[in-house]
Amino acid sequence: MYIAQAEKAGVNRVQLGGTLQNDILKEYQAQKEFVYPPRQSMRLVRDSIAFTAAEMPRWNSVSISGYHIREAGSTAAEELAFTVANGFAYVELALQAGLPIDTFAPRLSFFFNAHIDFFEEIAKYRAARRIWARWMKERYGAQLEKSMQLRFHTQTAGVSLTAQQPEINIVRTAIEALAGVLGGTQSLHTNSMDEALALPTEKAARIALRTQQIIAYETNTTHVADPLGGSYFVESLTDEMERQAEEIFAYLDEIGGGSILEGCIRGIEENWFQGRIADSAYELERKFNQGQRIIVGVNRFTEGNDEANPDLLQITNEDEARQLKRLDQVKHDRNQPAVDAVLNRLTREAADPEVNLMPTLIEAANTYATLGEIMGAMGTVFGRHVEVPTI
Repeated sequence: MYIAQAEKAGVNRVQLGGTLQNDILKEYQAQKEFVYPPRQSMRLVRDSIAFTAAEMPRWNSVSISGYHIREAGSTAAEELAFTVANGFAYVELALQAGLPIDTFAPRLSFFFNAHIDFFEEIAKYRAARRIWARWMKERYGAQLEKSMQLRFHTQTAGVSLTAQQPEINIVRTAIEALAGVLGGTQSLHTNSMDEALALPTEKAARIALRTQQIIAYETNTTHVADPLGGSYFVESLTDEMERQAEEIFAYLDEIGGGSILEGCIRGIEENWFQGRIADSAYELERKFNQGQRIIVGVNRFTEGNDEANPDLLQITNEDEARQLKRLDQVKHDRNQPAVDAVLNRLTREAADPEVNLMPTLIEAANTYATLGEIMGAMGTVFGRHVEVPTI
């Protein structure tokens, strides 16, 4: 839809820059926003990587996300290992499709969480870069330096925000953001103080932006790369993060029969990732409840909890009603036979795993087929994924 809209406005797809999250593995592992089974979904990821490598050189085809893994309850080491392993899986997926490593790897990017354990987070980012560079060169044969660079975005930890005394979330966000900067993030999102209660107000969002701007323009921390390199504590934490991650890679490689891609899919199908995250989340919550881990304003230092909350953003259903009305008008005005024809072709092509679906998906968007209609056309072939929980 983005490509269709741009070309309708006269902008060629080769000029488009941006990032598609497109990381389906973490959905099965953590966020649960999936529709199709894993292997069918990975076909769509493969198609988009191949298409953008050939036709959209400025486009980041996958943003491999650890953020949702960490928000679901993983440890920092699990976030690191699961995310980078997913990255290796996408590399192997593209290689299986016949793409040379240096034609697509430079446009892969990452998305990490910035949690509250300051030095641990910095070590996590440093370990990620070391691991990615080594594996890309030694295991996957990358030659270009850009293929070995782990470029990443960071967002502060939504799960660390508290509904109690929401103003102190400003402090949490500032500390987490600084960890991201010192760890070498390329871009940054700072959460707003009221996001444990509602979508942010304009004032809360502006404070979050100002937090970034103070770090960027007042602290001078952006003037040097890897400022904590050489610190005994940070270096030892980085080594430990890397060690724990390599243990997980070895396990995935083993269950995948020498393939991290197969290991990741099998780990999802056997609920291994989900079980690890659930166990880590339970252990952390138990420590909070027993007072072994302190959350200011929640299990200690609760004076002020009875004060009224700040003004919150109120959302009504007016926007939803307005959008539904616009959608009805689009459906009324479009060429329905053209929509039906392209959706039927999409279903036929979905049945052939050798066909790249991106051109037909773009054509479907050009006919004003809706997202639901497009998903339904592929779903008749791909089926739906139903996760079977294990205890």
